[in-house]
Amino acid sequence: MTATPPRRLLLCAFTMNCVSHIQQGVWRRPEARQVEYTSLDPWMELARECERGLFDAVFFADVMGVYDTYGGSGATSIRTGMQTPVNDPMLMIPAMSTVTENLGFAFTSSIYQAHPFTFARQITTLDHITNGRIAWNVVTGYLENAARSLGYPQLPAHDERYVRAEEYLEVVYKLWEGSWDEDAVLADRASGIYADPDKVHPINHAGAHYTVDGPHLAQPSPQRTPVLFQAGSSNRGRDFAAKHAEAAFIPTARGDRPMDDLNERAETFGRAVGDLRFVGGLSPIVGGTEEEAKAKEADYLEVLSVEAGLAHISGNVGVDLSDIDPDRPLEELRTEGVQGLVKALIDSAPAGTRTFADLIRSNLAGQFLTGSDEQVADAIQKRFEQGVDGFNIITSVLPGTISDFVDGVVPILQERGLMQTEYSPGPLRQKLFGHARLPDTHPAARHRRPTS
Repeated sequence: MTATPPRRLLLCAFTMNCVSHIQQGVWRRPEARQVEYTSLDPWMELARECERGLFDAVFFADVMGVYDTYGGSGATSIRTGMQTPVNDPMLMIPAMSTVTENLGFAFTSSIYQAHPFTFARQITTLDHITNGRIAWNVVTGYLENAARSLGYPQLPAHDERYVRAEEYLEVVYKLWEGSWDEDAVLADRASGIYADPDKVHPINHAGAHYTVDGPHLAQPSPQRTPVLFQAGSSNRGRDFAAKHAEAAFIPTARGDRPMDDLNERAETFGRAVGDLRFVGGLSPIVGGTEEEAKAKEADYLEVLSVEAGLAHISGNVGVDLSDIDPDRPLEELRTEGVQGLVKALIDSAPAGTRTFADLIRSNLAGQFLTGSDEQVADAIQKRFEQGVDGFNIITSVLPGTISDFVDGVVPILQERGLMQTEYSPGPLRQKLFGHARLPDTHPAARHRRPTS
């Protein structure tokens, strides 16, 4: 096993194969190519820009189902393009990989949307045709509409979703890591033997949710198991991430250090220090000067959609916020003694915020990191030195957010020795961790068969 590479900043472009992902409404800007999301062209351009900037990966978010909590329907989400309509990001990857050589591709897939036997083959196929550049963001879902659309009467309880996810991963680990021996494929033209059947094994899994005989239909890919991302923030979710993830998403705006907690949990699962990377989210608005960046931010603020933002928040937390008049002063809402999420939102309002709509706008705008190239680089360096390993760069404008970042911020990060100046060889995991396969400390490793 090769040595672990020195710590460096990890960067992914964070996007979604839809019109409006995180910064709701910015798709209305004339330079925003996400309105062309059904075409390959903007995604090919994004891939080229990311590789030009030596990004580690393009990271596709995804959601199964419509955000229909707000107002009791999905009308707002559909009208504003808020993560609806949305296409399948997995199908974009083969095309994007043809215009790049080193860029990784991470995508989100829920354990409910595909049977593990089918999904395992899809992942292996992608890993083969990209020469080992695939990562999977493991999610358990949170929209009731998704559950009903996939044939479930309702979304299972929070912790039960993680119980099912544990078995899902057990099945795919058995298929990826244990079904085919390392030397099963002979490809011997002289004898006519392509693979030794004695070295290809059924998995014979019989569990609470899945029964899978196997064997895995695809021969092992460069990584066998894709690089694993996870974003659980609850107590149960953090346990799941600490056990399985190689890169965990963490909040970076708060003062606490979720890295310490996740590392401690990982050790209880027998994992080693360094097995986990920690990735935060960042929505930069970059200008050559601070004034240029603020002018660009002002343009974005003009088109931010409060209604779409409310629909997004409502779906995320399962609380219908449509009963609150956006134009009502916050003082009136406070006097009504509102509770729970609404109270927390109001209490977080910056000084001078007048109405609920102003609060939602400031919530959307507050995600922006606006400044000159140097200022944005300074903020990233500070967080990196505090222990954050990398960032998902949210593409407010596709691909302009990434192009501006590559042109202005990347050279500064490289000059400071924080970011790679060339790609290292090998599959994505090797680029990130120094080895192409999962380490022996990972729970998937116990499904491997001893080599002869």
